[in-house]
Amino acid sequence: MGSACIKVTKYFLFLFNLLFFILGAVILGFGVWILADRSSFIFVLQNSSSSLNVGAYVFIGVGAVTMLMGFLGCVGAVNEVRCLLGLYFAFLLLILITQVAAGVLFYFNMDKVKQEMGNIVIKLIQNYKDDQEDRLQEGWDYVQAQGKCCGWISFYNWTENAELMNRTNVTYPCSCEKKRDDDSHVVRKGFCEAPDANGTESINSPEDWPVYHEGCMEKVQMWLQDNLGIILGVCVGVAVIELLGMLLSICLCRHVHSEDYSKVPKY
Repeated sequence: MGSACIKVTKYFLFLFNLLFFILGAVILGFGVWILADRSSFIFVLQNSSSSLNVGAYVFIGVGAVTMLMGFLGCVGAVNEVRCLLGLYFAFLLLILITQVAAGVLFYFNMDKVKQEMGNIVIKLIQNYKDDQEDRLQEGWDYVQAQGKCCGWISFYNWTENAELMNRTNVTYPCSCEKKRDDDSHVVRKGFCEAPDANGTESINSPEDWPVYHEGCMEKVQMWLQDNLGIILGVCVGVAVIELLGMLLSICLCRHVHSEDYSKVPKY
């Protein structure tokens, strides 16, 4: 291979690794977002499911390692250090195998994740308390208000809340209340009494609640699929760059015949 081709390969590898470094930062950012989000359904799952927290830390770990590999690849490519190029190739191969294994594992556990998600929400609705400052309850109130839905399967899920059903007036979850498009976007919390309740009711009938009847299950699953689609898209992009980086690194490594460690920057 001529010196011109080696130079082109070297700088292509540098550009790929720069992009690889940026995508690693994006993956790390997804992990941080899962842990830091306080205003969506992710917060509900995060506080109820240990598997989501584990997944977030995995994203952070993979993102950090990916950024490190991008840095090593850039240094190895520019300075033509065979040791770094070989190490870079080995770690890329390991990361790629891990990503494929994680994707297969996640795909075959999707039904389990959906079932766990439903159980988490049903338990949250059953234990929901009025006038209680709770971040988990606030997270679910946000989901219902923004999604314009009520309960998980339907608004009847709220009939499993003993505190709500023991009310003698027409009382319903505030975040489920039907709103006009021009209404305030402030999320209401707790339980509300119907404005036309006259105090003569002896049963809190859900048919009298001015709430959305559609459950949040489909909307939440659609929201998760949209966000997972973005994550998977980034992961596929990283995998393609990994393969190209592996090919370029092994190609460059084969044609670097001598080590010159004086080129490696000292820190």
